[in-house]
Amino acid sequence: MLEIFRVTFPFFALVLCGYVAARWRFLPLEAIPGLNGFVLFFALPCMLFRFGADTPIAQLLDAGVFFTYLLCALLIVALSIAISLNPRVRWNDASLGALVAAFPNTGFMGVPLLVALLGAQAVGPAIVTIVIDLVITSSLCVALSRMDAAGQHGAAVAARKALAGVLRNPMPWAISIGAAFSYWNLELMGPVSKTVGLLADAASPVALFTIGAVLARSVMLSHERPDGPLRAIDYLPIALIKLVVHPVLVLLVGLAAIQWGLPLEPFALQVMVLVAALPSASNVSLLAERLGADNGRIARIILVTTVAAFVTFSGAVNFFKA
Repeated sequence: MLEIFRVTFPFFALVLCGYVAARWRFLPLEAIPGLNGFVLFFALPCMLFRFGADTPIAQLLDAGVFFTYLLCALLIVALSIAISLNPRVRWNDASLGALVAAFPNTGFMGVPLLVALLGAQAVGPAIVTIVIDLVITSSLCVALSRMDAAGQHGAAVAARKALAGVLRNPMPWAISIGAAFSYWNLELMGPVSKTVGLLADAASPVALFTIGAVLARSVMLSHERPDGPLRAIDYLPIALIKLVVHPVLVLLVGLAAIQWGLPLEPFALQVMVLVAALPSASNVSLLAERLGADNGRIARIILVTTVAAFVTFSGAVNFFKA
């Protein structure tokens, strides 16, 4: 428990700093989209590129981990959208909510935490889950978020908007280019590599700070919401899916895969379950802000899962130790 708290405390502290900065007006609310743009189009792509370039390509080709985790991610997306859609939560908000339910905070929080708990061998399976979340799950949810246009302009327009949304998402492009660098053993020139490194190092702290600012803005502007203040029924079930349903589903599907003789190692399954038990990824809030979704709802889900995961993730770790 102390080791988990040691790793997670800085994340809570950065979110709190962003909240206080916006709440006390040290940070103008009008500046939040600017912070979001910096992380989404500069810092985060550089971090993901570095992640892909530094990962041996063989680690990205574990079929057992890939297909088991992908199936679970798709099921979580479908479940989350099915229970979210209502007159207040349409496709845009439901799809980004589904992404925040299926996308753990593996890059910012999970990798250092898993290495501390399980050793360096946990990085390989964790990298595969990150690739799935960034390239497939994110692209699918971005595409689904454009479905609102189908009712207004027809299916063809909705399809074009979906494709455009996927192509404009910088995260899959960044990690794909990084994987290409890894495959061909390419390297950036020294000054360019240093620039990319500086931007990559800024991604996590600025993203977490921005999450806190978004939460404060959501509270301060709650009276201006078209449907009134945010209701617990619109975000707590998604938090429950993220912290309980997702890891249990990965465990059951993984055990079934092993039982059927599919190539999935028990240690890799343990890593996948602990990845699924992590809180929601903070970068989903940045994407929601860019796509015009209800970012107050997304940020609330991230906050609830981050706070509650201190207990639920510890329970998952103790489950495997037992």
